[in-house]
Amino acid sequence: MTPKADESSGPRLDERITGALVGAAVGDALGGPVEGYSPDQILERHGGRVHGVVGPWNGEDWRTARPIAPYHKGDGHVTDDTLMTHALIRVYATVRDHLDAYAIADHLVPDLMTNPRWIPELEAEALPLHRIFLAEKWLVARLHYGHVDPREAGVGNIVNCGAAMYMAPVGLVNAADPRAAYAEALDVAGAHQSSYGREAAGVFAAAVAAACSPGATPDSVVGACLSLARDGTREAIEKCCETAAAHGDFESALVPLREAVAPYDTVGPDYRRPSLGARRPSRLHAIEELPIALAMVLIAAGDFRRAVLGAVNYGRDCDSIATMAGAVAGALGSPVPEDWAKTVAEASRLDLWEPPRVLTEVAREVHARDVARRRAHEAAFETLEGRPCSA
Repeated sequence: MTPKADESSGPRLDERITGALVGAAVGDALGGPVEGYSPDQILERHGGRVHGVVGPWNGEDWRTARPIAPYHKGDGHVTDDTLMTHALIRVYATVRDHLDAYAIADHLVPDLMTNPRWIPELEAEALPLHRIFLAEKWLVARLHYGHVDPREAGVGNIVNCGAAMYMAPVGLVNAADPRAAYAEALDVAGAHQSSYGREAAGVFAAAVAAACSPGATPDSVVGACLSLARDGTREAIEKCCETAAAHGDFESALVPLREAVAPYDTVGPDYRRPSLGARRPSRLHAIEELPIALAMVLIAAGDFRRAVLGAVNYGRDCDSIATMAGAVAGALGSPVPEDWAKTVAEASRLDLWEPPRVLTEVAREVHARDVARRRAHEAAFETLEGRPCSA
């Protein structure tokens, strides 16, 4: 039986998990076709802002046109953000407990290497390994071929949002406990990333967990993130969210937000021609995607449609920005537009509602285990103190 929540607490656990995961996939699909471009380029290409699902940037030439070929980005196709998110959910479904870096080596990497799946952007069944970006292929090179300690395998990889983009499931398994989500995501992401890329993974998971808390608001989510984030990641979130507070719509915020995050972003002004210092470890810098996603959720007052469209029209790595904004807004309980979800599910040939059902079951099992472990520790501590257990 599905437990009922008091109406004042907002959506139930299963509703928040569904909203976050379906929302992340929809944001990913909407952002994919305009990824890598500037707001001005998007405006010119589409004759205005993007307001929903659009086709490939190069139309029917998507198979050969550079720099996107051979990926069919657009028409409602999800990208590697969603493929990796669903892969991590499959790891949770296997382990049925909290994850660590060893779970990535033992389960995620073999899944990427050996299990063919439908890849929407390739319009074919293929190994996920053949679609994921080089920063994700690093997982296979380091863990499978290099036999590196999983806790340290992320060191040396380019520092980007590759680990953060699929950490929503960690936040959902730790729903309403952002500190636990942050710690678990840091462990999991150690197999993939280091420095501010790993930090962003932890903070994004914390944001999703905080968004699941009864009575959560965009402000409370940002507050939870700032209480946990370190170094440049914390500063970038703070500056972007301060900037967001002055804007009631994404249009007026596009340029100011880019200016706010620029001192922390190593990629530089031309997204497709990164600077020489791009994606290198640093305590002073941050990935661009997470601070912008949180800012868009603030500007939208938590509304899913507005937050995701703001993320999409920001451009640059907007599929990942919209993935994160969609996950947080969905976890807060803002409804994902049914027409968008239906279009993305059909175009991508994916059941977007099965992964949330699976992860909800796992989250409940993990919570029950956590309660039993906590009570066992309480009893042991009481015994150590010479006091009878009150349980």
